[in-house]
Amino acid sequence: MGFEFRILARDGAARQGEIVTPRGVIRTPAFMPVGTAATVKAMYPQEVEALGADIVLGNTYHLMLAPGAERIAKLGGLHEFMQWKRPILTDSGGFQVMSLAKLRKLDERGVVFQSHIDGSRHELTPERSMEVQALLGSDIQMQFDECVRLPCAHAEAERAMRLSLRWAERSRRTFQGEAGQAVFGIVQGGVERDLRIESARALADMDFHGLAIGGLAVGEPQAQMLDMIETVEPYLPQGKPRYLMGVGTPDDLLQSLSRGVDMFDCVMPTRAGRHGLAYTAEGRMNLKNARFLDDPRPIDETSAAFAGRRFSRAYLRHLVKSGEILGMMALTAINIAYYQRLMEGARAAIAEGRLADYVAEIREGWARGERAGA
Repeated sequence: MGFEFRILARDGAARQGEIVTPRGVIRTPAFMPVGTAATVKAMYPQEVEALGADIVLGNTYHLMLAPGAERIAKLGGLHEFMQWKRPILTDSGGFQVMSLAKLRKLDERGVVFQSHIDGSRHELTPERSMEVQALLGSDIQMQFDECVRLPCAHAEAERAMRLSLRWAERSRRTFQGEAGQAVFGIVQGGVERDLRIESARALADMDFHGLAIGGLAVGEPQAQMLDMIETVEPYLPQGKPRYLMGVGTPDDLLQSLSRGVDMFDCVMPTRAGRHGLAYTAEGRMNLKNARFLDDPRPIDETSAAFAGRRFSRAYLRHLVKSGEILGMMALTAINIAYYQRLMEGARAAIAEGRLADYVAEIREGWARGERAGA
């Protein structure tokens, strides 16, 4: 079995479909929980799957530093290492090199950097990034790219975009995936329309299995992010998956999938859960708030997560305020369940041709919760 993308229904620019891989089908639009260091924090892999996730994300930068890609390969690959049997996408490590490394030197070859863990020296090039991802054995691998911080000057965005295109060619040439594995290119260009279009056109010609939109959700307003999606969408191959990297809030997801995006990832639901925040049909709840002190209601009686259905808001607040690990686990599960339900509803709405109504209903639920002080 190879890698295949099937579009099953459309509603405007939105697409409902499936990505077929040897390790399972990924239903799209899809949200990928982030398992940076071979774990979705505070979750068992079986629970992540039970809550509706078809695929998780791992990170090349973190895994090459610890415990090491070669070690993971000797232990059977990333799927065996973390006991996740469904598909895994690995990002290239480029973003983390730029955001986490203590010292770095970038040139045409790649990036030399010091580990944020122990200061050890490493080099990451397009070829090494693809080698690491091959050792990990991920099902979808990402080209090595440079992600600039926003805002930035047009000239800086152009320099990084052109370098990323040259690195894309080297990444595509290096990729020697087994049957069913795929490699995606990454559209860059900051918030400059001309650069985004040029990047998308060039990557479409390189015959990647899918294309991602990178370098967004890094501090720019949502309207600017959505404008970039609308700008590049006509230039992305219609028959290949589109992946918006590092996004985002539930509203970001709804607005972006309405514009033709098929895949998402973000640390937001897991990070929020570890800090006492729950995403629900009534909007975002801060369980540290005193108004939940005596609230006997569950977060959501229809949640796929046990904690969402059975634990009271008062109990969850107690766990959070006490710093109990169970509170982090419970809220992480609640958030992943909500994000997956959001995607499940979107898939059904696209298939039924009622996505606009679905988005309106979801947003009205958030507004009701806000009015009621949920």
